[in-house]
Amino acid sequence: MQKSTDDIITPRLILRLMNKEMISNFLKNDLEGATLLLKAKIPVEMFDHPGSLRYGLKQFEDSDYLPWSARAIILVDEDQMIGLVRFHSKPNPEYLKEYATNAVELGYRIIKDYRKKGYATEAATAIMDWANINFGVENFIASVSPGNKDSLKLISSLGFEKIGEVMDDIDGLEYVFLRNIIKHL
Repeated sequence: MQKSTDDIITPRLILRLMNKEMISNFLKNDLEGATLLLKAKIPVEMFDHPGSLRYGLKQFEDSDYLPWSARAIILVDEDQMIGLVRFHSKPNPEYLKEYATNAVELGYRIIKDYRKKGYATEAATAIMDWANINFGVENFIASVSPGNKDSLKLISSLGFEKIGEVMDDIDGLEYVFLRNIIKHL
C-alpha cells in the first residue's frame, strides 16, 4: 500500500500533495519558491484564485490534515501544473454528517487552457479511489454552483446525485451532491 503522502499517479497525471510550506509560497505569490517545491512548472493563472488554498492552510491547524490537503494536478507529458484537486477536510467532519457519514467533500479546478480534456474526471476519480483504498472513505460530497454547467456535467458523469442545496457565504447558492463509491464499483 502506498503512503498517504505519496504522489497519486494516473495515465496522464501526477497528483502531488501540497504541504503547508508549498501552499504558503503560493499564497505569497512566490512563483519561484512554489515551483522549486512542486518540482513542476506553474502557470501564473494558478495564483488567480487563492481562496481554496487559504482555506486549506487553516486546516493545517489539525496535525492529521496533511494527507487530505490540496494536490497539484501535474500533466506528466509537459511537467506542468494544470489545476488542483482537494478535500475540504479530513473524513467525517461535523458539517457533512447531515448528508452522509464516512464522507469527505471534494473540490477541483483546472486552468482554462486545459479544460474539457478529461483531466478533472481523471483527477477526481483517482483521488476518490485513493481515499477509499487508503482510508475506507465511501461517501463523497461535491458542492456546485447551479450556473457552473461544466462542473455539473462532470459530477453527474462521476455518479454524484443531488441531495440538497445550501447558501454559501462566499459562493452563493450551491447544489450539494453525494457519490457513494460502493454503489459505483
